[in-house]
Amino acid sequence: MKKLLLVSAFVLGVSAVSFAQGRMGGTPDQQVERLKTQIAGITDAQAAKIKVVYETQAKSRDSLMQAGGDMQANMATFMKMRETANAKIKAVLTPEQATAFQKQVDEQAAQMRQRMGN
Repeated sequence: MKKLLLVSAFVLGVSAVSFAQGRMGGTPDQQVERLKTQIAGITDAQAAKIKVVYETQAKSRDSLMQAGGDMQANMATFMKMRETANAKIKAVLTPEQATAFQKQVDEQAAQMRQRMGN
């Protein structure tokens, strides 16, 4: 239960920031460029596939935000969307890159937990 609350708070925080920025963490192009600087060896072919994942995620998230509705249900959907996108990105990466990507995801979650005071 505590973990669900924490993840929900994380998604809510990210959603609020993404709404203010227009997209979570910037545009899909910005997200890909940031990923290329953070993870060594991402090829142009990988970057193109990852951009499609980010674009799809952004469209789904924006549609959900536009629709409004129950925030608790939306948070669960945001979490699932994020997990799905992360899995698709890892599938495009080499095993070494996927490990580095997962480390970043874990660090972001830890930072969010720290901000939340847990």
